[in-house]
Amino acid sequence: MKRMLLRTTTASVIAASAFCVSMPTALAQDESSGASSSSSDVVITVGTRRDARSAADTPAPVDVIGGDELLNQGDTDIQNILRTSVPSYNVNTQPISDAATLIRPANLRGLPPDSTLVLVNNKRRHRAAVITFLGGGLSDGSQGPDISVIPTIALKQVEVLRDGASSQYGSDAIAGVINFVLKDAPDGASFEAEWGQTYEGDGDQYSISANLGLPIPVGQGGFFNISGEYGEIDATSRSVQRDDAAALIAAGNTAVANPAQIWGQPNVNDDFTIFANMAVPFSEAIEMYTFGNYAEREVEGGFFFRNPNTRPGVFSNDGGATLLVGDLTADGSGMCPTITITDNVPDPVALAAVSADPDCFVFNELFPGGFTPRFGGNLEDKSVVGGFRGLLGRLSYDLSVTYGQNDINFFINNTVNASLGPNTPTEFRPGGYTQKDLNFNADFAYAIPNDMFASDIVLAMGFEHREEEFTIRAGDPASFQIGPLAAPSMAYPGGQGFSSSSNGFGGFTPASAGTTSQKNYAIYTEVETDITDQFTLQGAVRYEDFYDSFGDTINYKVGALFKLNEGVTLRSTYSTGFHAPTAGQANVTNITTQFSGGQLQDQGTLPLSSAAGQFIADQLEASTGSRPTLGPEESKNFTAGVGFGLGNFEITVDYFRIKVTDRIAISDQQDFRGALFAAGLDAGLSAADMGVTADVNGDMMINSDDGITSVILFSLDANGILNASDFAGSEDLTSFGFFQNAFDTRTQGIDIVASTDFELYQGSSTNMALAFNWTDTKVTDLGLDTAAPLSTGRARQIEDSTPAVRGNMTFNHYQGIFRGLARVNFYGKFFECHLDAVNNGPFPSCDLPHNGSAQVTVDLEAGLEIVEGVEIIAGVQNVFDSYPDALSAANAGVAGSQYPPVAPAGYSGGLYYFRLRADL
Repeated sequence: MKRMLLRTTTASVIAASAFCVSMPTALAQDESSGASSSSSDVVITVGTRRDARSAADTPAPVDVIGGDELLNQGDTDIQNILRTSVPSYNVNTQPISDAATLIRPANLRGLPPDSTLVLVNNKRRHRAAVITFLGGGLSDGSQGPDISVIPTIALKQVEVLRDGASSQYGSDAIAGVINFVLKDAPDGASFEAEWGQTYEGDGDQYSISANLGLPIPVGQGGFFNISGEYGEIDATSRSVQRDDAAALIAAGNTAVANPAQIWGQPNVNDDFTIFANMAVPFSEAIEMYTFGNYAEREVEGGFFFRNPNTRPGVFSNDGGATLLVGDLTADGSGMCPTITITDNVPDPVALAAVSADPDCFVFNELFPGGFTPRFGGNLEDKSVVGGFRGLLGRLSYDLSVTYGQNDINFFINNTVNASLGPNTPTEFRPGGYTQKDLNFNADFAYAIPNDMFASDIVLAMGFEHREEEFTIRAGDPASFQIGPLAAPSMAYPGGQGFSSSSNGFGGFTPASAGTTSQKNYAIYTEVETDITDQFTLQGAVRYEDFYDSFGDTINYKVGALFKLNEGVTLRSTYSTGFHAPTAGQANVTNITTQFSGGQLQDQGTLPLSSAAGQFIADQLEASTGSRPTLGPEESKNFTAGVGFGLGNFEITVDYFRIKVTDRIAISDQQDFRGALFAAGLDAGLSAADMGVTADVNGDMMINSDDGITSVILFSLDANGILNASDFAGSEDLTSFGFFQNAFDTRTQGIDIVASTDFELYQGSSTNMALAFNWTDTKVTDLGLDTAAPLSTGRARQIEDSTPAVRGNMTFNHYQGIFRGLARVNFYGKFFECHLDAVNNGPFPSCDLPHNGSAQVTVDLEAGLEIVEGVEIIAGVQNVFDSYPDALSAANAGVAGSQYPPVAPAGYSGGLYYFRLRADL
């Protein structure tokens, strides 16, 4: 069973249109379904309206990854596969990253996930509901699609356009375009079953997948192709004991777990996905088509350890000098003793007295060893696309409607709402998000015959209307409730210093719940022709209007391809682009627990459009003279490349430069306690009215342990000055951030791709492919003239958290019934600000820096066809069990992570797997 990998190295794509308007599928199958051993013969579908266009004949580069290469990887996640096949694509494990743990952010060419447009069968893929609030700096605040729901067995090929394409596709196509082409075979079936485990004996994973093609005896004969996959992945642990947990154990606390906090890949349970693709051609003039998917899974991971002596708002509010004791009497008359802590041991006599007194309470009674919340979500993803396409003489058309929806319902267990005292539940449902996308597209292309040029002039035009809808669902009442022991540190009934909401991930309040939407329409036109047999020219212009939110924009692109001779091709493009904020980014409210100044703090994100956001904007404008705003970011993209042959090698070298202005991102955290206090004074309240107890550097401020709104916000609310519900359960926060446009970047790099086929010995076939990427990102403007400029600490994360150099060399060998694969992967050096511990002080930096060195991993796989069509496969990822540089003992001890979580090659070590495959 000889398999030829459809791996394009000199591949390029015109990228001159919003969608490929092609002839009906069944009529075109003879031109596109066969896999050729010559990369220059590969037919692409993304970005060109010229039928059966060769990938080597267009001005902008694209990698085409064939279905067999996608399957022969030993991985069940399409994101990990793309990381191997596309060197400028980076994705890694996301432990303890809030919602980013559930849908991992991926970066193409050093830009955020939502700067890459994702298509399925040339139709825009809907976004995921998850917004990445903790994205290692680079992905902070991004909202991209969830491509992990696409099973590899469903794919005919993947086309990765390495060029800006906003003028063809609209918002998001700044870094490039990834088009997932579904299988369209009208017959045949395949089945796969795989099991794997890490060298450490954890991380067991299995999957079962199948594909079936059926003919449809209607019209001129169509197809129905369906694929499904089910699997699960167990968690891994690459942790060391935290320093504070080790100290507790050494002091005799036997209830502390070892390790107290787990770092590793999360559990993925009941991961089910199904994709279907169908087309029925009635004639050359009309074909009906539809495709779609349904997917669901549960993902669960860990959070940060809550120390039973020091965790603010739960165990102590004075840094561990005394325990926080709650008075449970109805009138606040309890006489609860003070429990001092000496050498990590609470006074046992006082602790016993509190435990024996029904009117007094400490959380050490429930969690003597502290606790580590378990956070996760249930995800559901579905989409359906339907339309008609065909040929009317020289006019091709494609009319389609696309609907996509992504839902996530969060859960957090093994935690508390401390303000409820002993009545707190330990399991919460803090609410969820829903993202809905509805698109209508009408696309046309007309081939104009002429005697001037070497080909027809392909004139294209079209219309698109899109509507995005983002919904926040409120959590269960206990997840956001402000209980009788709530945070304000003043006399009963104001509160007793205990934090409210589910600790670690507070529930969404009814005030923050609701649905927001944005709409836009676009019209475009473009033209492409071969001026001569050697010279191809293309151009595109697109007008897009976000008529209910961000206004309009015009973008354009020009590109050219010149065949210098039979073996050398030159190509170049220049384009402008844009990326508009999503409805979610513009309206979301969120609370995260993050390291800052070496301690865990609750930090919030508020929409500038809310009343609270407008209050913040007013305060910033008053203090800085600049008002924060949120709108589209803009880009300028230039590429230049050459493709040539060198002996038996096919080689392409492409340079790219992407300048992005007014980048969309979450601002650095802003402390507004002074501003809130000033608002109260302006309204006539006294410091006593607002419970202010400290004067810091001349500014009236509350004690930092009480939280940003612990006293002041409630006072303002009680006096009718500011609605506390506008701050959406933020009563325990120390700071806020918001989505804005503030800084500029320049990303440049070089892609080198080469391949060759040769016969190692008679009767064998060997393919060797080399892929190399160098990408360099610089923050060219921190936005120092804006209300909330980017800190230099976060700028360093954006510039260096992904490796500047990536590459791999792959050998595929075929000999009769035997098949073998060997791959060497190189990951360059990188920087991690561990725990995202950016210090936003006068000289912003990283509190826990880690400089990771380069890493090399090796993958091996062997397959044997035991009977015709049935193959058994064994393989190993990371054969030599390579790990990234371990964190220093000091950094590792802070939160128990043995390795840097953003390590580009991961940190699970070696993994071996076995697979059974059958093709019928």
